[in-house]
Amino acid sequence: MIVEEIMNRDVITLSPSDTIEKALHTLLVNRIRHIPIVDQNHSVIGIISDRDVRDAAPSIFKASTQALELKNEIHTIMSNPVVTVHPMDFVEEIARIFYEEEFACLPVVRNDNKLVGIITEKDMLHTLIQLTGTHVQSSHIEVKVPHKPGILPEVASIFGNRKVNIVSVLVYPYKDDAAYKILVFRIQTMNPLPVIQDLRTAGYELLWPNNIPGPKS
Repeated sequence: MIVEEIMNRDVITLSPSDTIEKALHTLLVNRIRHIPIVDQNHSVIGIISDRDVRDAAPSIFKASTQALELKNEIHTIMSNPVVTVHPMDFVEEIARIFYEEEFACLPVVRNDNKLVGIITEKDMLHTLIQLTGTHVQSSHIEVKVPHKPGILPEVASIFGNRKVNIVSVLVYPYKDDAAYKILVFRIQTMNPLPVIQDLRTAGYELLWPNNIPGPKS
């Protein structure tokens, strides 16, 4: 999945000469947390967050409600340079940027730094739900397997033999043991018992569910 498929194209922006007061109003009215700052060519030159605006706003203990701080221009508080991503970047790769840099959003740009969208933490979480198949009524199965070529289609064939549809497949490392992997399947059946028994009969170790006994010898 690429960024272009999940980004928000309807992006609210401000110019560097707009006031902090305008930024505060824009954040509140639109119920958003971040605003990219663009120049006359719609190129990203900065970004502000609701936290930036709160930090720049006057204290509630000040007598004047028309404090001069709110009249300052946005460029005085915006963050720059801005980390951006491209529409053709893979979602899995930019997830690492969110995690390592602790960002809450990333502007999406094309050539010449032109803004074409924005992607947020919420977008990433929604995508994770879709990738893992948890938005579909399904059963969850985890299988410990040797880390060797061909093991995924080998295990998947067991589901195929039962005519069970696989909603999603994920592959995880098994603890610190590089000799094994964990295959996580979500399958469209509310009665996974026959498949579970087939997996055990084939000699696979189930990590989940692990409270269903194997077939009797």
